Parts: sequence; C-alpha cells; structure tokens
Amino acid sequence: MRDKQPQLNGAYYGPAIPPVEAPRPRRHRNCCCCLFGFCWKLLLAVIILLVLGFLIFWAVLQPRAFRLQVTDATLTQFNYTSSDNTLHYNLLLNFTARNPNKKMGFYYESVESHVSYGGVRFASAEVLTLRDSFRQRTKSTDRMSGVFTGHYKTVVDQDQVKKRLEEDEKKRVFDFDVELHFKLKFIIGDFNSSSTKAKAKCGLQVPLSSDGKTPMATEFASTNCHVHF
Repeated sequence: MRDKQPQLNGAYYGPAIPPVEAPRPRRHRNCCCCLFGFCWKLLLAVIILLVLGFLIFWAVLQPRAFRLQVTDATLTQFNYTSSDNTLHYNLLLNFTARNPNKKMGFYYESVESHVSYGGVRFASAEVLTLRDSFRQRTKSTDRMSGVFTGHYKTVVDQDQVKKRLEEDEKKRVFDFDVELHFKLKFIIGDFNSSSTKAKAKCGLQVPLSSDGKTPMATEFASTNCHVHF
C-alpha cells in the first residue's frame, strides 16, 4: 500500500478559486465630475470677462455723477399761525445741473423736489416734468427752478421745533432741507440707457426777503447738493 502523504499546513487541494476582480468605477460619477468642473471653469471665465469689461468701460468713459447746485433762493413768506395750525410759505429755488463727463450725457425725464423744516415736510413741487424733459450734453450746464407756495396744516407742538422757529424768525434766516428725486437716462453716443433714478439732498440757509421795513439779514450763498445714484 502507498503510504499517505502528510498534508501541509494551510494547503488547499480543492478546485481552483477564480480571482476576485476589483469593482469598476462608475461612469456616471466621472461624467458628473467633468460636468461640474466644466461649469465651474465657464462661470469663472464669465466673471473674469465681466470684470475686465467693466474696468475697460470705466477707464474709457470715466463716468461721473452730475453736479447739482442751488444758485439762488428767495423766501418772501414763512410764518406759522397757532390759531389755525397753519404754516404759510412762499419759496423760490433756482438750480443748476452740471455734466462733468467728456463722453457721457444725461437725459432728464422728470425731477420732483420736497422741502422740509425741522424734520417736517411741508412743500413739494415738480421741478421738471416729461413735457419739459431735455438732454444735457457733455461739459454743459442747465438751469431748473422750483416754486413752493401755499400753506400746510401742521401742529408745531415740539419744544425744539418751536424754539428753532422763534430763533429763525428773530434772525430772519431759515434752515431748510431740500430733497430732489431724478428720473433720467445715460447717453453714450447713440445709445440711451433705460431709465434710472438719482437722489440729491441740499441743506439751505435761506434769508427772509426784506419787506421794506427791515433790511435783509444776509444774502443767500450758493450751496452744493449731494447727488446719489
């Protein structure tokens, strides 16, 4: 008889086991990563082009806001009667708008203004309407006027407002806050932009005009306004 061969430790004499294949990467993941990378690069390229375009546009045109100034103010009436709580006023303001740009013009469609005293808005007027709209060319100056006249029902019951009104009546100079709302377009060559809005604020010290008995306290000084788009 044939002697039995001793088995080696750990040896396997059964049928061969096929090798285990590594899992194949999924194609849709690779496609998603490629698509995401492409979109990111495209977005980055668009942002860079927009920034470069804006910088070139700014360097070539050098756009600046128009300059607004109150050149003259005439106040012939401003008094408050406590019996009927009515503020009577008659105020005329003359404005000049200056376009400092060399290559960009403005088209003023409408301008609305409001006048306040001591935080109380008492008068409004249309300085410019669509009927009077006009184009302002480069390096040019145009004039506008606002007439504020009438009466306003209000109750001046705050101590600060009363005190301020009494002091201004004695010195015959009144402090007004004027706010103007512009609706305009930008003009670059033959191109007109869509309508946009701008706001201007002016702090004025307006003397009460002489009534023939008391000399005018002081003359009005031209005042620059702050323009914001």
